[in-house]
Amino acid sequence: MELLKKITKFVSKYMAVIVIAVAALALFAPNSVSFIKTSYVNTLLGIVMFGMGLTLKPNDFKVVFSRPKDVVIGCIAQFTVMPLLAFCLTKVFNLPTELAIGVILVGTCPGGTSSNVMTYLSGGDVALSVGMTAVSTVLAPFLTPLLTYFYAGQKVDVNMASMFLSIVKVVIVPIVLGFVINHFFKKFTERAVEVLPLISTTAIVAIVAAVVSANSAKIMTCGLLIVAVVICHNVLGYLLGYGIGKVLKLNTTKCRAISIEVGMQNSGLATSLATTHFAAYPLATIPGAVFSVWHNISGAILANFFVSMDAKKKEK
Repeated sequence: MELLKKITKFVSKYMAVIVIAVAALALFAPNSVSFIKTSYVNTLLGIVMFGMGLTLKPNDFKVVFSRPKDVVIGCIAQFTVMPLLAFCLTKVFNLPTELAIGVILVGTCPGGTSSNVMTYLSGGDVALSVGMTAVSTVLAPFLTPLLTYFYAGQKVDVNMASMFLSIVKVVIVPIVLGFVINHFFKKFTERAVEVLPLISTTAIVAIVAAVVSANSAKIMTCGLLIVAVVICHNVLGYLLGYGIGKVLKLNTTKCRAISIEVGMQNSGLATSLATTHFAAYPLATIPGAVFSVWHNISGAILANFFVSMDAKKKEK
């Protein structure tokens, strides 16, 4: 168990580096990871969501009732800023339909699973971050299909009912199952949670490897373009999320939480939905995979930036 804890600590610390290394391996030597099939994506995402459920406690939902205004502001920002940004970027960069669908899917998904960690590292309001992630995830079966239809319905056929059921199956059910197990088997989950980052990271890395290796040739032709779009999407999300908090006169810790929650998306879900519902457009899976790599890097950079700002203020 101690060895697993050490491995987990190492993986957590160098997650971004590991994801980049595996993505590069899948891109330049796709056969080396071709045993990880894109058909595994839904199962792998379910494992990540189950792990998230294991970490949730009833107290995590208290912020929803004690500070509903903060959570509502954050969730409205989440489901307006990122989808609209995604749509605008597909127009600005004149993306082909396949890539546009993928970018829009990333934009319409709920907050990312690692946003809570990044909020903690940045000195942000962790309770608000967890509350936002929980609420946006619960809203996702309704809002993600609706927003995808609104922004991409003119390009492709969007089956909202089918997307709703997919999100319930691969996101809501595993989270609820994890939450219930955590509630009734606390001793088990207290031990399991110690190695959850290892399991979640392995699943995320496998999703990236599967998608990148399956589309390596096509990525070579449009890689720089989609990387540029993903970076713009993510960074603008951070900036607008923070700006909305400031305009509404929220304190700094709340602004940081909203910034990170808005900027970091559940890109694994975007990849899963693209794989399941837009199989006719293989490149639609790429933006989610690239976002999975990039937002872990940018999130760590942003957290370090916020911490350095605090240090400078203390020096003054």
